[in-house]
Amino acid sequence: MSDQNKAVISAINGPVIRGAHLQGFAVHEMVRVGEDGRLGEIISLDGTDAVIQVYEQTEGLKVGDPIGSTGMPLSVRLGPGLLTNMFDGIERPLERIEDDYGSFMPTGVQMEALSTERTWEMHFTIKEGDAVTAGQIIATTQETSLIEHRVMVPPQISGDVVSCGRDGSYRLEDVLATVRDANGVLHELKMVQEWPVRRPRPTKVRQATNELLVTGQRVLDVFFPIAKGGTVAIPGGFGTGKTMLQHQIAKFCDAEVIVYIGCGERGNEMTDVLDSFPTLIDPHTGENLMNRTILIANTSNMPVAAREASIYTGITMAEYYRDMGYHVALMADSTSRWAEALREISGRLEEMPAEEGYPAYLSSRIAQFYERAGRVETLSGAKGSVTLIGAVSPAGGDFSEPVTEATKRYVKTFLGLDKELAYSRHYPSINWMNSYSGYTTLLANDYMDKLDVDVMALRNKMLNLLMEESRLNDIVSLVGADVLPDDQRLILDIARVIRVGYLQQNSFDPIDTYVPLEKQVKMLQIIDHLYERCNELVEAHVPLRIVHDDAIFDEVIMMKYHIPNDDPEALEALLEAIDARYDAIKMENQSEAS
Repeated sequence: MSDQNKAVISAINGPVIRGAHLQGFAVHEMVRVGEDGRLGEIISLDGTDAVIQVYEQTEGLKVGDPIGSTGMPLSVRLGPGLLTNMFDGIERPLERIEDDYGSFMPTGVQMEALSTERTWEMHFTIKEGDAVTAGQIIATTQETSLIEHRVMVPPQISGDVVSCGRDGSYRLEDVLATVRDANGVLHELKMVQEWPVRRPRPTKVRQATNELLVTGQRVLDVFFPIAKGGTVAIPGGFGTGKTMLQHQIAKFCDAEVIVYIGCGERGNEMTDVLDSFPTLIDPHTGENLMNRTILIANTSNMPVAAREASIYTGITMAEYYRDMGYHVALMADSTSRWAEALREISGRLEEMPAEEGYPAYLSSRIAQFYERAGRVETLSGAKGSVTLIGAVSPAGGDFSEPVTEATKRYVKTFLGLDKELAYSRHYPSINWMNSYSGYTTLLANDYMDKLDVDVMALRNKMLNLLMEESRLNDIVSLVGADVLPDDQRLILDIARVIRVGYLQQNSFDPIDTYVPLEKQVKMLQIIDHLYERCNELVEAHVPLRIVHDDAIFDEVIMMKYHIPNDDPEALEALLEAIDARYDAIKMENQSEAS
């Protein structure tokens, strides 16, 4: 190609540039822009003219700078070494970049996401002459002390094994096996794959989301449960605890792999994640939580186009571990910042804006993201899932804004955070009046299998008490509590026990920060038992001032702090204390009546 026909920059508009003479280029192809080779992606083509979004800062670029082809779409490298690592939105390894370049990343850095020098001890599950199919596991290696990495046949390949390695040490780019497909074409299988981030990885069968994701947070596991493979939105205004709630879920949920995406969040919050996660102990195994975690950091001061890409980078990594047969939980904090990136790029492309300036395709992009969640049978026949938990940051806490409204249409669990609860130090500040879970019916059998208790019936009874409390509070605010009959005043008392003693959970308390499901249900049974014993006496016309025993009520509220998670006998003792106290009141009342 002559110099005058080489692909070059023709215009620059922030993260969006225009190129000329892009013969042979394709939409969604990755390109290298400028003399230092900054990464970009073609988002539209008009003949040989193209519009490109650049995933790095565009300062210093000028018209006439070269544009180079990579011949492939925006992709990530998938293989052992992802876990324990920290990447930016386009899968550049931040720790290794800091080692080489210091605290400030230069533009055009081209560094392999995964170390090609590190060796992995491989154990093969196939041999020469075997027939292999797409997604089949051909070898395993211990990626971390918690996760076995399962090397799979790429989804588009199947055939007969012509040659195969033996157990031993291999580098990332070493050929593990050679497969001849039905057309006679030979394919070299390595432990690393590349996959386009915008294309979902294939599965065999999508399954019902009927298995509980246990988080150790009472308001979630019992009142608004999350299913493995489910979709969750956590909307809330500034300071309501979205990030903290996601941290708690990431730390304590029983998913085997965690992918945490800091998408456009403030730098200090992402720094807290990067500093705290490597020091956390996994409560399920007693080992370092990072041994099953991938962190993707894309703060608000980083290039806006990379913020848009970070969501797809993270979900592709999550799908990769799902295909190995693991349950994966992905935290996206927050999808509002991702939507803002779409809005900024759309504006620079001069597209027709829709509501509040967001592009008309906002809703479909959100749908495409959440549709990649699910509980599946993988191509290899294993069971795996990806649970998507996205924080939403509506301006001013307005849940009617476009991102929250669009997200609400595609998720089944909606955890609305309330600023009044947050400002009164009630955390998690999930408002039980406008939150919901669409998984309660699907999970009823799973609760029964785990606990042999009708948890949903108990949960519905407690929720009804909270809703009745809300109705009664409207009356109390007008005429005062003294005019209410004793049975309604008892509802107010028990609702306070539910709110303060159960729904409110202290993430800094060593006992209360994580609560096993068995204890969660037992605590709610104790509150229910207290209500029934009190209500029995109120119906027998015992005055509420006698029925309401401050010592018993306070003990029930404080059981979350005073009773260790591994001490069921103490919970039984509390039940016995309740019975003893109210049996005594009942006998006194009967003797007075006689």
